Amino acid sequence: MKWSWKLGRFAGIDVYIHATFLLLIGFVGFSYWQQEKTYSAVLSGIGFILALFLCVVLHEYGHALTARRYGITTRVITLYPIGGVARLERMPDDPRQELRVALAGPAVNVLIAAVLLAWLFFTGALPSVASLSVTSGTFLERLMLVNATLALFNLIPAFPMDGGRVLRALLATRLEYTQATHIAAVIGQGVAVVFGFIGLFSNPFLVFIALFVWIGAEQEASMVRMKTSLGGIPVSRAMVTEFHTLEASHPLSRAVEYILVGSQHDFPVLDGGQVVGILTRQDLMKALAQRGEDFPVSSIMSREFRSVDSYEMLESAFASMQACQCHTMPVTHAGQLVGLLTMENVGEFLAIQAALKPSRAHA
Repeated sequence: MKWSWKLGRFAGIDVYIHATFLLLIGFVGFSYWQQEKTYSAVLSGIGFILALFLCVVLHEYGHALTARRYGITTRVITLYPIGGVARLERMPDDPRQELRVALAGPAVNVLIAAVLLAWLFFTGALPSVASLSVTSGTFLERLMLVNATLALFNLIPAFPMDGGRVLRALLATRLEYTQATHIAAVIGQGVAVVFGFIGLFSNPFLVFIALFVWIGAEQEASMVRMKTSLGGIPVSRAMVTEFHTLEASHPLSRAVEYILVGSQHDFPVLDGGQVVGILTRQDLMKALAQRGEDFPVSSIMSREFRSVDSYEMLESAFASMQACQCHTMPVTHAGQLVGLLTMENVGEFLAIQAALKPSRAHA
């Protein structure tokens, strides 16, 4: 993943940290230095942030492990300065399952806060409610309060927070999924407007949150509309049928020729008529810069790829492309390569379908 470093693999899920997370660490360390002028204060502040983001990781694992119960895998969890993101292959189609997956994250934070509360109570270190503060108090007191705050914040009924998915799941038990998503997105954007208005007169950070929520709500609604538009359509209707292929033994110069004479970026690689890999434009350019154009395609191609059958539904194929972050997927039938499915072609297909809607309505 670009600008991300792998921290490890836990419970079968890769955990990454984004480079921008270091900016948060630097900001926290600088802030504590400005206030206290001691290294111990800086280390204490950074330690608290790291503990907080450990709780964020556990929050994301709550989503991921609950989704796993319904056969949904999670490819990676990535930590950003604004929080964590668990990349589930998809959300459950059953609203009740989606509700459980959405609530699992905040439930983890509630559990952590409850455990810390119990520890402080039994050790006689629990302060009065009035004295609790994120900026003062002991390490455990602040961590308890932050976890409770995270749970409440994530339950705000607005995408991309968990509360938006909870609201959508509840609406979907009574309404059609697309309609439920539209209503939840509109409510989420209403929340964003309120946040933005309050932020203009109090805390500018709320304006940033408002933009984040507004964009998240629009993206969620757009994705569901796209999913609905692709339903019931076979891959064969949207795949590219005129394309170039490469042999594993071909030099990289052959791929260069194909790129220059056309618009194809990624190439299926064949060996004995069977697809054995994919050569992406990104990998090609990197190899050309490092090795030149005489190296064989087989030394550069990716052998880990997904393919799709031409009879498979476009909706599930597109979801698979998103899950693996693939730009191009080979389309096969009876084991033979018959086409390519690309993000651009899916987009063009949707644009054509949208343009044809008015004429079909008048027909």
